[in-house]
Amino acid sequence: MEKLQYISQGLTIEDQELNIRKALDNGIQWIQVRWKNAPENKFIQLCETSKELCSKYQAACIINDHVHIAKEIDADGVHVGLQDMSIDAARFILGEEKIIGGTANTFQDVLQRMAESCDYIGLGPLRFTQTKEKLSPVLGFKGYQKIIQELQAKSLETPKIFAIGGVVLNDIELLQQIGIYGVAVSGQITDKPCIISDFKTALQYTYEQ
Repeated sequence: MEKLQYISQGLTIEDQELNIRKALDNGIQWIQVRWKNAPENKFIQLCETSKELCSKYQAACIINDHVHIAKEIDADGVHVGLQDMSIDAARFILGEEKIIGGTANTFQDVLQRMAESCDYIGLGPLRFTQTKEKLSPVLGFKGYQKIIQELQAKSLETPKIFAIGGVVLNDIELLQQIGIYGVAVSGQITDKPCIISDFKTALQYTYEQ
């Protein structure tokens, strides 16, 4: 599984598509299509375009929240929040071969996601971010460390956890030292798509140490 996700950003369908294209042009291999409060027809159109683009670039296309749209366009998977459809229901709709990720904010959330057998956990937020409404309590590095330590204390294998929420390039080394698998990035990649190569290098380098 890739260690770097780009969560799409943009207020219009044109902005969203442009940002996704730029990310793919700069080497991203995992797009999570996220466009809150979008008109449904526009969101479906964006998802269809994103799936076509990702197929062209041999990148994974994951849809945020909308399981039925993911099914309709044959996306590679879906990411669901704690208040969205359950992992089991999403798995029933999409099938065993699709990627299903779930949001978590606390240690109990992580245990829940592990029990639900989701493929990866988006744990956050690391810090305050303006890209998400109704932001959950900020974890910070100490919050991540505490959760990983609690898993270890219970002799539980650490799942594939992605840090999310205001993540920047300089966070990579410390996050992986803590035991975080990967990162989901929005703002920094949107603002500077060429930074993707630096993220990938940092993730690979720290992973090999």
